[in-house]
Amino acid sequence: MFATHLDKRVCTPEVEQVANRIGYGEGLLEAGEKNASVVALCADLTGSTKTNMFADAFPERFVQCGVAEQNMASVASGMAAMGKIPFIASYAMFSPGRNWEQVRTTIAYNDANVKIIGAHAGVSVGPDGATHQAIEDIAIMRVMPNMIVLAPCDAIEAKKATLAAAAHTGPVYIRIAREKTPVVTTEESPFEIGKAEVFVEKEPAHEKTVGIIVTGTLVHHALLAAKTLNEESIGVSVLHMGTIKPLDTKSLDAFAAAHDFLVTVEEHQVAGGLGSAVAEHVSATNPKRVIRIGVQDSFGESGEAEELIAHFGMDSESIIEAVRNAVN
Repeated sequence: MFATHLDKRVCTPEVEQVANRIGYGEGLLEAGEKNASVVALCADLTGSTKTNMFADAFPERFVQCGVAEQNMASVASGMAAMGKIPFIASYAMFSPGRNWEQVRTTIAYNDANVKIIGAHAGVSVGPDGATHQAIEDIAIMRVMPNMIVLAPCDAIEAKKATLAAAAHTGPVYIRIAREKTPVVTTEESPFEIGKAEVFVEKEPAHEKTVGIIVTGTLVHHALLAAKTLNEESIGVSVLHMGTIKPLDTKSLDAFAAAHDFLVTVEEHQVAGGLGSAVAEHVSATNPKRVIRIGVQDSFGESGEAEELIAHFGMDSESIIEAVRNAVN
């Protein structure tokens, strides 16, 4: 049974598609309108990251740092020390990829109130290829003390995540994508830092049950897979982890207890990301088989976004196949 707060068109050809980076731009603009302490910095990618919405409205609160992500992180830390709420944006491969040490030492170590936006994350960057496809960023950010890690599933949730980050005191990392992806939530859908949401509940009569745990823009693929599998008499539920750190362990414990085994889905390396976080927790509390779907220890490739999602085994058909193989 699909959650009532999801878009009713979610499993139809009419589902709307919007890049979730647009939700970030809209959220940043609204945060700036609400609070004059919000400032934005960018590394010469203002249009690509949608920081241009804020820059056009508040030019006096925008700093163009140029191609200098390491400097941008340190400048933002200094601005936070002076009471500002800086948002820094670049491609995730460069922030937090290139400037990880500055993020660690000048932001996280100081518990500075800086929000880091990693745009164009995952293999769905497409033709830009492996050098621009950040598929290690969740791992390097969730290991960092004081850091919140968010991966919104669509444009609506990205806006909510940005506003939540602005209201939170302390470092936050938000992972967003380049390409248009299905809008699965609505304005009424709940979003709270540290809180997971059940998007699909399994049919109660099924003998074998599987809990799919997904984060970010692959949520739609998980929902399509769940619909097909439930129709095949495999009881499948879907839990969306919009927050990867702190992990919603209360919801995870209840979800794990209600299913025979778990499948995690993420547009990221299987090592160190959502799947690792889930496996680490359930192994200590409620040991359960965890099948991790994601990039299997390889770099990305050039190609179209959906082609790459399928190539790396992260699309709905791959999820369906993994579940069928596990239950048979």
